[in-house]
Amino acid sequence: MERSVKRPRGKARNTLREMRANYVAYLFIAPFMICFAIFVLGPVVSATLLAFTSYDSVQAPQFIGFGNFVKMLTQDVVLMKYVIPNTIVFAVVVGPIGYTLQFLLAWLITQVPRHAKKGYIMAIYTPSIAGGVLISVVWAVFFSSDRLGYLNDLLLNLGFIQTAQAWTQDKAYLLLIMILVTLWGSMGVGFLSLFAGMQNVDRQLYEAGKIDGVNSSLKELFYITIPSMKPQMLFSAVMAIVGALKAGSIGVQLSGKNPTPDYAGQLIQTHIEDYGFARFELGYATALSFALMLAIFILTRICFRFLGTKEDE
Repeated sequence: MERSVKRPRGKARNTLREMRANYVAYLFIAPFMICFAIFVLGPVVSATLLAFTSYDSVQAPQFIGFGNFVKMLTQDVVLMKYVIPNTIVFAVVVGPIGYTLQFLLAWLITQVPRHAKKGYIMAIYTPSIAGGVLISVVWAVFFSSDRLGYLNDLLLNLGFIQTAQAWTQDKAYLLLIMILVTLWGSMGVGFLSLFAGMQNVDRQLYEAGKIDGVNSSLKELFYITIPSMKPQMLFSAVMAIVGALKAGSIGVQLSGKNPTPDYAGQLIQTHIEDYGFARFELGYATALSFALMLAIFILTRICFRFLGTKEDE
């Protein structure tokens, strides 16, 4: 018993002694740590506590234990029948395919002449900056339900359809359109990170590889480029996971409705917004957010397992 008590005390003393010896360093990181505690750690802790309460933003939160999670698993029919299947399909398609496209486009741009790289990067990266505006201006018009919609006009002139189709109001097409539009605008910081990683690979490695028989671009990619840029690949993978699971407003923007028609485009984020800002069931909305955060954490740890190093873990 004495040993188990002395060790923590010894560690605490050593920690305090180290902090006193390096107080200048701790003063420099103090602003970041304070902001992290207020804007990241604080909301996570408060959300975790609210997930176990019934709260409507007017009355004080009432502790109900695991009531919200029981409701989530047994009473929320929309969640089980529509939201979870839609989110899984959306995330499984958008996450891996978006990540693969980011990698391939970044690699292809590294193969073009230097003077043309900036133009390609701007063309690919711009949609991710103005995604919401372009969805409302470009894609909403492209999939418009009247004859003036670009897709309807094209298909009517070609004779593939006889009447204009309400693409974003049809449950058969809405989720597919959401996936296509999201992939189009998914070339964000993950794409830039991968491109930067490829640009920073030591050129001497390629020269040494040519001596060892690595004499093609594909061999250089698999034997030199990918092993040399695992940190960037890890970052992009995490961003792809978070982006795929946190997407939601795109279905509302395209259809103009929340919930979306026949819940065809209802994702977990849209479901959270529905309960939090339309029904004001903030306790249940927070429980849904907590479950989403847990899913993101688990998938992120899997990425660290495959792409991270021992220091990352």
